[in-house]
Amino acid sequence: MLFGAHVSIAGGIENSPKRASELGCEVFQIFSRSPQSFSAPEISDKTAELFLENMQKYKQKEAYIHTPYIINLASTNNRIRYGSIKVIQEELKRASKLKVKYVMTHLGSYKDVDTELEGPLMVVDALKKVLDGDFSAQLLLEISAGAGNIVGCRFEELAYFLEELSGYSVGVCLDTAHMFASGYDIRTKESFKKVFDEFDKIVGIKHLKLFHLNDSKVELGAKKDRHEHIGDGYIGKEAFLSLVQDERLKNINGILETQHDKVKKDISIMKGFRDLQK
Repeated sequence: MLFGAHVSIAGGIENSPKRASELGCEVFQIFSRSPQSFSAPEISDKTAELFLENMQKYKQKEAYIHTPYIINLASTNNRIRYGSIKVIQEELKRASKLKVKYVMTHLGSYKDVDTELEGPLMVVDALKKVLDGDFSAQLLLEISAGAGNIVGCRFEELAYFLEELSGYSVGVCLDTAHMFASGYDIRTKESFKKVFDEFDKIVGIKHLKLFHLNDSKVELGAKKDRHEHIGDGYIGKEAFLSLVQDERLKNINGILETQHDKVKKDISIMKGFRDLQK
């Protein structure tokens, strides 16, 4: 299990491995474009070459891309829905050019559709369009925090999407803060095991490819996406120690998405938990 953080691409994507190294990352995550935009500059061959050189130079084992926040595959506005499909597919192509392993995405909101019927079908149809291409990067569906009519906040929903997309290269990214906000209590060793036993039964650990490791500023089931530094929130350190101790999860890497004032300390805490297992 390796740890890292989300880092900036200011000045060029090729600079991100160095920034990751300075934070103590072993792996890292980036936006390859503005998180609030559908448009993005092309990644040149030279930029990709420099990025890969710096991955080796700064000893980064893997990199991941997060899609923009404005993605909504369940929107009834075709400009947004088809724009979202185009952007996710572009990110898979950009990731493949950079030899980035995973692209993770939120799925959007059922705000304007029938959650029980039309919404999930729209998401599946959109994801099939996204995945109709040749990519080396794998798409990960990220669990959401459950606010409003947000897509993908329950294990059952993620399992449905994976079943409908069988045959495609798709997995799951679990964010600890999102899980907690959606009502999954992982605070103690016992409750952590119970939740992941449930996840394994409903979704399958084999589909879990990456963690976002964030404590929570909000209480269990609050349905708000508010990240906090490890041990400073309502989840607490025991959950993150339990995660490292769970043999089923030992090969799944973790990205910290906390503020950079203390993210270096957060990474150090997670490495310390890992060192306890040696």
